[in-house]
Amino acid sequence: MIEIKNLVKRYGKKLAVNGISFTVNKGEVLGFLGPNGAGKSTTMNIITGYLSSTSGSVVINGHDILEEPELAKKSIGYLPELPPLYLDMTVIEYLDFMCDIKGVSKKDRAPQLARIMSLVKIVDVGDRLIKNLSKGYKQRVGIAQAMIGNPEILILDEPTVGLDPNQIREIRKLIRHLAQNHTIIISSHILSEIQAVCDRVVIINKGKVAAIDTIGDLSTRLNEAKKILVAFKGDEKLVCNLLRAIPGVENVYLRESRSADIKQVEVSVMSENDVRSSIFYTMAKANSPILEMRELDASLEEIFLSITKEA
Repeated sequence: MIEIKNLVKRYGKKLAVNGISFTVNKGEVLGFLGPNGAGKSTTMNIITGYLSSTSGSVVINGHDILEEPELAKKSIGYLPELPPLYLDMTVIEYLDFMCDIKGVSKKDRAPQLARIMSLVKIVDVGDRLIKNLSKGYKQRVGIAQAMIGNPEILILDEPTVGLDPNQIREIRKLIRHLAQNHTIIISSHILSEIQAVCDRVVIINKGKVAAIDTIGDLSTRLNEAKKILVAFKGDEKLVCNLLRAIPGVENVYLRESRSADIKQVEVSVMSENDVRSSIFYTMAKANSPILEMRELDASLEEIFLSITKEA
């Protein structure tokens, strides 16, 4: 659906993007991550046609963004970090204006706007001035304008920035629904949101691709040792010593616990070893009932910090 090859962008002597290549598959939700100054915004602006590259290519649904910009851009709906809203228009007036810009025919306009407004839940504010809307509703109007023209690809830059937890949950639910019929690229500094909705992530740093993979596979690559969380009742010093004696266990760390009665330890194990049954029998002999036992995957935040630090 999107194919990016050897993308380079120079600003004078500064190399903002340095040979970035990746693809986005049809129907995929891709997280696009990078620290400030990594070249993330520049890359997204090139993908959407707002900037031209110094060299390299971006092909959108079979159309080169520079050679066939009109055909390529027809496949893209874009929500910038600051939604491009006209605050003195009502929601209906603004979306109708966006239909004019995107060339939506008069006969198709009413049913398309009705469907989009219903989907993003802004029907009840259609006659209100945009400047009087809350941040969450403004963000929804921004997503609505990106959907006009039925683009196959949605590119969302910081779609949940500045929203409260309830609004973030609503936007997350909307993105999951949109993913049923669209290919989506999401850029965000809220890594928990990326982890919740994305199939794969691309992490860039210093203008280059630092990692491309699913979050699960990146976590596996990051951790040579797997970690198991064990919550239990009993003597923590005794339990730690017994667990350290199990073959295959590298180390045991006592975690802070919210309850005086319930203790937690983190058991570090080399990835080829499965010590869960040994942990169970060891805890049983120590008369320390297990209340919880589960593997701990590295969070996207840990993966991001590790990869960008290494790069």
